[in-house]
Amino acid sequence: MASKPRVKVPKSAKIGDMVEIKTLISHKMETGLRKDKKTGENIPRMIINSFVAKFNGKQVFKSTMYPAISANPYFAFFLKVPEAGELELTWTDDNGSSESTTKKIAVS
Repeated sequence: MASKPRVKVPKSAKIGDMVEIKTLISHKMETGLRKDKKTGENIPRMIINSFVAKFNGKQVFKSTMYPAISANPYFAFFLKVPEAGELELTWTDDNGSSESTTKKIAVS
């Protein structure tokens, strides 16, 4: 899988605030269309095909990706903060490997 994702989340917000969540994960994102220069064989497809964000266990954002996605995918989305809680972000690739991280959002 890819390297540890970078995530920018506000540490606190007021109930009802819209906050922007930004994420970036490093991944080569092989489309399966390129050939290995040495062997002439196709390089197998290996992309992150799913990104899911959950706040306190409830899905708040989901994206399905296809081979046209760029390497090192970046996502930004808005979340309306209903209460203090934990944001869980999960990326899954073609092999079924996944990388997850969590961030807490406090209510002020």
